[in-house]
Amino acid sequence: MGNVLVTGGTGFLGRHLLDALTASGVSPGDVAVFCRKGDPELTAAGHEVIEGSVTSQPHLVEACQGRDVVYHLAGRVDRSPDALGNLMHVHVEGTRNAILAAAEAGVPRVVYASTSGTIGVSRRSKDVLNEDAPYPLDIVRNWPYYLSKVYAEQAALQASKDTGVEVVMVNPTLLLGPGDDRQSSTGDVLKFMRRRIPSVPSGGMSFVDVRDVATATLAAARRGRPGKRYLMTAANWTVDKFLRHLEGVTGVKAPVIKVPDGAARMAARVMQWGYDAMGSTPPVDRISVEMSQHFWYVDASRAKAELGFAPRDVNDTLRDTVDDLRTRYGL
Repeated sequence: MGNVLVTGGTGFLGRHLLDALTASGVSPGDVAVFCRKGDPELTAAGHEVIEGSVTSQPHLVEACQGRDVVYHLAGRVDRSPDALGNLMHVHVEGTRNAILAAAEAGVPRVVYASTSGTIGVSRRSKDVLNEDAPYPLDIVRNWPYYLSKVYAEQAALQASKDTGVEVVMVNPTLLLGPGDDRQSSTGDVLKFMRRRIPSVPSGGMSFVDVRDVATATLAAARRGRPGKRYLMTAANWTVDKFLRHLEGVTGVKAPVIKVPDGAARMAARVMQWGYDAMGSTPPVDRISVEMSQHFWYVDASRAKAELGFAPRDVNDTLRDTVDDLRTRYGL
């Protein structure tokens, strides 16, 4: 792999990607991490830590010098209805900057971590979508996070066309597993364990172990086809099935009440208005309720065939996620 740069190396997937690089034989000293502020843990592990923002192309150009590949993982998870401006700034501008900086520094390939939600969401439970599905703009247009990731993918492909830098995209579903310091992905499992999910949403979800995604992301640098995306999932389940499996792992009783979709959306809006008026954050936001009424089922066949993606048993993932959350929060 030579000398690599990882943006977003302090995040959930980023930490596991660093572990995967080390496990593959890449010396920690050959892996630089580009992040907003220094990280003593990464420095102690032997990584070069470069401070900067992905919204600043000059910072990225300097960080890209001498690299053989860039893993662009930097991003922000925010379901707030008013987060679109910031998310577009980080995701779209940041992704474009990373590829333009790679081109200026002579880096031939960028692996970009997107999300399955740019294409893998439907109103119909029968849909299991693959990489050729169109962008579901009619669905995600009011969901700032996913809308910004759609535009970021488009920016990445255009920047690749303009510069000649090879861009490979990895599109995992919900990441679970140990090590989510910021609760960017495992927050809903934590809510369940704290008995803060009062009813069963009507939709379906898809999830995957972060460690398996990290390994496949590493493979994307070597084996991924330029201009292609790779969906990664371990299971497509109804939310009801997921909650019942969590009940078996945690011993926490899963909710049984099923609220009609329209009533759930209205209740979420009223709650949002009330909490906004008080200047606080509601326990359940409107966008999360809407998302939970859709189906996020995807097909990971391409990643399995071309990257060697091999998801582990989902029960192991759920147990490891729960055990990690119990340790962190004393549950």
